[in-house]
Amino acid sequence: MPVPASPKEEIIIAAECMFAARGLDGVSMRQISAAAGNANHSAVQYHFGSKDELIEAIFEYRLPALDERRRMLIARLRPSDVRSWVECYVLPILEQGEQDGSHYLGFVAVLQQSDERHLFERIPAAYLESTSTFRDAIGELLSHIPEPLRIHRVRQAMAFSIHAAADRERAQASGVDVFPFAVHVADLLDGIVGFLEAPVSATALAALDGIEPTALASPVLL
Repeated sequence: MPVPASPKEEIIIAAECMFAARGLDGVSMRQISAAAGNANHSAVQYHFGSKDELIEAIFEYRLPALDERRRMLIARLRPSDVRSWVECYVLPILEQGEQDGSHYLGFVAVLQQSDERHLFERIPAAYLESTSTFRDAIGELLSHIPEPLRIHRVRQAMAFSIHAAADRERAQASGVDVFPFAVHVADLLDGIVGFLEAPVSATALAALDGIEPTALASPVLL
């Protein structure tokens, strides 16, 4: 028999759903408390203190499982090329969107486009070990692509995967027909790998002239 969610978990789940649907500024703490079934309108402040801390709590609720799933895939697949590393990193994101009641990808997509992006920097390092492993491995495999193009490509590819998964998550929640999951995964991985490995054109190289290799910070990947 499933263990009932605690009051804190109910608030996290309600906040994730509402942030994904309405944006970070479109939801009040009071509305989140009500959606979580809590008669105490100050419940969010009581459990989390602020909206920023509630957002961090959503990451702390979801990231351990994502990180563990990536570890398992790395151990099983022993990735050695771009596609296998992308699969190990992206597949758990896509699987998350298939879970009943999940709005995590929609929440992350909204946060990426908001003025609160700095909150990504406050995620505890313990939840991002698989991210660091992936970033280092993919960097070595794409060493033929000059910086900062390499970082830019990885950042864009991962942002695309988040938004593609969020679109599918929202579609399924709305009852819209989607491709079978296996087709969705295979086609998305094909596109991401093709983008990452595409040769750098003379036009792109010329446009890089004068740009410092460290012009972009390392991408935040989730």
